[in-house]
Amino acid sequence: MSITIYGIKNCDTMKKARAWLDGHGVVYDFHDYKAAGIAKDKLKQWSDEVGWETLLNRAGTTFKKLPDADKEGLNERKALALMAAQPSMIKRPVLDLGGKLLVGFKEEVYAKEVKSRGRKG
Repeated sequence: MSITIYGIKNCDTMKKARAWLDGHGVVYDFHDYKAAGIAKDKLKQWSDEVGWETLLNRAGTTFKKLPDADKEGLNERKALALMAAQPSMIKRPVLDLGGKLLVGFKEEVYAKEVKSRGRKG
């Protein structure tokens, strides 16, 4: 079962999450939104699993700089279009454990959910 972490290389939260994974010997692939983008169908799949409200990073500067018209009347379709166009609006990291998604980084959640999965040898 492969584990993939999605995010942006220079994000501080991403650095913490990757350091935690590395420190616990977890084997994972890294998908960089800035370099590789993100497919709309992948965003829709995530939205179906955790909800678009969980995925959308409203605290980030990219979202805050949006015109008010783009922020008003948000629904799944509009939020997914915004995230596809500007992946930095996706909350980071998204950790795909192969059947379970974790959005954001909380050490205690990683310790509980990742511990028994995908460890190095």
